[in-house]
Amino acid sequence: MKKIISFAITIFVAILLLLLVPSHKNTNTLVAYFSATGNTRAVAERLASAIGAELFEITPEQIYTADDLDYRNKESRASVEMANRESRPTVATNVKDMAQYKTVFLGFPIWWGREPSIVDTFIESYDFTDKTIVPFATSGSTPTTIEAAADIRTLAPNANVLDGARFPVDVSSSDLKKWANEQF
Repeated sequence: MKKIISFAITIFVAILLLLLVPSHKNTNTLVAYFSATGNTRAVAERLASAIGAELFEITPEQIYTADDLDYRNKESRASVEMANRESRPTVATNVKDMAQYKTVFLGFPIWWGREPSIVDTFIESYDFTDKTIVPFATSGSTPTTIEAAADIRTLAPNANVLDGARFPVDVSSSDLKKWANEQF
């Protein structure tokens, strides 16, 4: 009886590992994200791990402070950037070889109903021709990524930009993996 129970537990653990742990690194998929407060970072890290993708943080040259993010203050840095569609904050980091990626899951918080201006800077920094961009976002109130996806389509006209999705910060790895697999 002990052998049967031990065998059953071994099989259960093996199946669980196959479902939760990627068996190989998906080197043609990138999860790139911008996160000012850590919420989007948490989702991006879970997504990259769940699908075995490379992970890249879009880091601003000038990090956003709490005062910069005060949406109630029309003179805060984020408010000023988001009021000007041409604003392009400088990105301090670069993807070493964007050409190797076929699919880019692009994560960001929703600011003023759309992607932050620094995400626009990131998009305009690379050639996304023939790549698929899948937006994903975190937001306390904006229900979809539709406006952001439309903006991204304008900024990367030769890419296949999907509508994407918004997630709560506590979304599970298994839900992210399921969602990512449904995109194709």
